[in-house]
Amino acid sequence: MPARWEQVCAELVAHRGEALVRYAMLLSGDEEEARDMVQDALAATFGRLRNGFEVEQAEAYVRKAIANKFLDRARRGQRWRRIAPLVVEREGVDSGATLTGERLDMAHRLQRLSPRERACIVLRYDEDRTVEQIATELGISAGAVKRYLSDALGKLRGMLEREQGRADREAGGAAAEQDRTTGERT
Repeated sequence: MPARWEQVCAELVAHRGEALVRYAMLLSGDEEEARDMVQDALAATFGRLRNGFEVEQAEAYVRKAIANKFLDRARRGQRWRRIAPLVVEREGVDSGATLTGERLDMAHRLQRLSPRERACIVLRYDEDRTVEQIATELGISAGAVKRYLSDALGKLRGMLEREQGRADREAGGAAAEQDRTTGERT
C-alpha cells in the first residue's frame, strides 16, 4: 500500500494537475517550461512534506513553490525563449487549457511585464487572491504588492490603448482606401 503522501500527490496530479500547469503557464508563458515548473514544485513539496496534509494544503504548497521557482529563474536572468504560449488541446483535457485569441493576446502582454508584476497580476486576477495573500505568498509587503499591481495595470492599460489606436488607424485607412476606389465620400 502506498504511503499517504504518495496518495495525496497522485490525487493532486489527477484532479488539479492541469490547473497547476495553466497557473505556471500564465507565469512563464511557455507550456514546456510550465510543466517543468510543476514537476519541480511537486518534487520540492513532496520531497520535504511527506505526511499530515490533504490535497488542498498540498496544492497551496505546490502553487507557492511554482511562484518561487518562476521568480528564482527570472532573478537569475533566464528568459523564456518562446513568448507565445500555444497550447494544443488534447483529448480529455478540459478546453480551458486552450488559449483563445484574447487570452493569447493577454499572455503576450503579460510577458512584457516584470516577473514580480506578472506574478502579482496572475495571483490577483487569475487566482483571485487578496493583496495580503499575494504578499504572504511572494514574501513581500502588501504595499509592494499594491505598487506592482498599480504599475502593471498602468502598463497593461497603455498596451491596450496603443493596440486600440493601431486598430482604429488601420480601420480608418481601409475605409479611406475604399473611398478612393469607389469615389464615395464618408
